[in-house]
Amino acid sequence: MKVRLLSVVLLWFVCVAVLFPAEKKEGCTTAIINGGASADGAPMLWKNRDTDTLENKVIYIDEKPYSYIGLVNAEETSGRWVYAGLNSEGFGIMNSVAYNLPKTGGEMQDLEGLIMSEALRTCRTVDDFEQAIKKNLGASLGSWANFGVIDGDGIAVIFEVHNHGYKKYDAAGAPEKYLINSNFARSGQEGKGAGYLRFERAEALFKEIPGKISHEYIFQNIARDFGHPLLKHPTLKELEKISNSQPYWVYSRDCINRPSTAAAVVIIGRTPGDKQSIATFWVLLGEPVTSIAVPVWVEAKGTPAPLLDGKNAPICAEAMRLKRIIRPLAEDSKEHYMQVTRLVNKEKTGFLPALLKVEKEIFAETTQFLKTAHTGEELRTFQEKMAQKAQMALELIKPIRE
Repeated sequence: MKVRLLSVVLLWFVCVAVLFPAEKKEGCTTAIINGGASADGAPMLWKNRDTDTLENKVIYIDEKPYSYIGLVNAEETSGRWVYAGLNSEGFGIMNSVAYNLPKTGGEMQDLEGLIMSEALRTCRTVDDFEQAIKKNLGASLGSWANFGVIDGDGIAVIFEVHNHGYKKYDAAGAPEKYLINSNFARSGQEGKGAGYLRFERAEALFKEIPGKISHEYIFQNIARDFGHPLLKHPTLKELEKISNSQPYWVYSRDCINRPSTAAAVVIIGRTPGDKQSIATFWVLLGEPVTSIAVPVWVEAKGTPAPLLDGKNAPICAEAMRLKRIIRPLAEDSKEHYMQVTRLVNKEKTGFLPALLKVEKEIFAETTQFLKTAHTGEELRTFQEKMAQKAQMALELIKPIRE
């Protein structure tokens, strides 16, 4: 694979690094899942994206050799800067910053979004991506990250990449057949980096999964989790017994669902050996407890209007509105405090149960829909219908009267 990074002038790289800064420190919680651990028998990627840029969209890019869909910042819809994506060959990729990998001053950095867009455009397999990284190692690669990668052959791996080297870990070799990541690399300096509390919490939650891992379980029980490995935070069941008449605040800086979480993505790859299987890009725009996941397919050759239209995608805008209900304190570090009884409470006036209900309906309808093969037009119509359903459900949520 020839990656255009080598042919682009250094000045352009500098401009990109300035215009599109790195994700917020301690950002992103992820998992790379081998088909042996997944409910569908297909490899999976999960990412809770943490970033300063809370307005996100989903785009479709008609490219050669491969078209792709991707999660992007709302103002960056060219497709040249992607934070999680899936292409027409069933190749999927996402990342998390790894703050304990080697880093040399004066070299290019923070170009992971560009690296991923190039991979989506040109890679068919995990091996293609590895060869591209090898060819581009050097001061202008611009990587300091863990990349989760899957392909149509069922491979699911992590590449821990810095400008002058990388380490590869195959999820198939892990005892659980999956690998959890936050913001440190296994091959990096021990005890350094960030996100250890989120990593510990995610590991504990994955161990509680009954049976095989599904995208439904990840969205409903892990991506939205605001538990803490060291502190006692109420569960949703416990919140059902707490009145909304008295504010109940949770400090969520070190939670999986946190104020900087702009989106959650689960990519389900193709099932190895099944020629009719189709890879699905599940995406939730906004802080997970304020939004609803919907499916998107590359074969649909487009993304639903609620995930794309306008300056800020409609679903994202609605999620931002609900975010202000649970996080009304905007000053300084007060953003980390979440009023959790506005999600679930004794009076049953919290909005989260309604969102979970609609999302479960979307999961069920999609499962039924995918039991048979479909044309691109049918896929496009269905994903639009599901996205519209999610948008309407969000719009029905009104501010809570205490």
